[in-house]
Amino acid sequence: MNQRLKKMAMAGAMTLCLAPSLLHAQDERTPADKFYQRDTTVKNGFTLIVINKAENFDLHEKQRLVDAFFKVYPEEVAHYNRKSLKKIFFVIDPAYHGVAETGGGVARYNPEWLTKNPEDIDVVTHEMMHVVQAYPDGSGPGWLTEGIADYVRAQYGINNEAARWSLPAFKATQSYENSYRVTARFLQWLVKNKNPKMVDKLDKAMREKTYTDGIWKQLAGADLDSLWKEYAANPVV
Repeated sequence: MNQRLKKMAMAGAMTLCLAPSLLHAQDERTPADKFYQRDTTVKNGFTLIVINKAENFDLHEKQRLVDAFFKVYPEEVAHYNRKSLKKIFFVIDPAYHGVAETGGGVARYNPEWLTKNPEDIDVVTHEMMHVVQAYPDGSGPGWLTEGIADYVRAQYGINNEAARWSLPAFKATQSYENSYRVTARFLQWLVKNKNPKMVDKLDKAMREKTYTDGIWKQLAGADLDSLWKEYAANPVV
């Protein structure tokens, strides 16, 4: 996966970080020299190792993250990329001040965010889609990467309603390049009105590095800007 970091300004949205300093899931090293719990769960061919560096983090909340992983990640893998990593690390890290970041099979979560937003369990759904995406450098636009991840959160999320997380209503000030939930809703509209396999095809093209500007016309019959104008004229999903 390529290396990038995005910090989120909107509540409930996730960050993607593919930073070289993060531990790779294939390694057995601990991504920190001090932690309070390290638990390993193996289920149905998937392994999740949770390293908790936050002394006072609610262990019930930690278990909810684990449960979400084993519910949504196998579904994402089965749908989008069966070659995805089978061993994943979660790090509950008070030194990290974003919401969440993912790279090399390691997802780092901010315990302060989770404590203040305990229903935002589908941070896992978004972050694990980044593992599934596994897009190489130069695969395509970052706004589409994040838009797909939030589209999948809307599709597979298990607690979005309780977290008060949803895709936003269309506004004339929006652009498909806004990324995250705005782009995700546009993708929803495309799936409904243009091509039911739209996101599947875009995701595959990004992973295989075959994405070009022409893919929109190929899949949906018009260039990207024209599709957005059509969406803006009738954004019902």
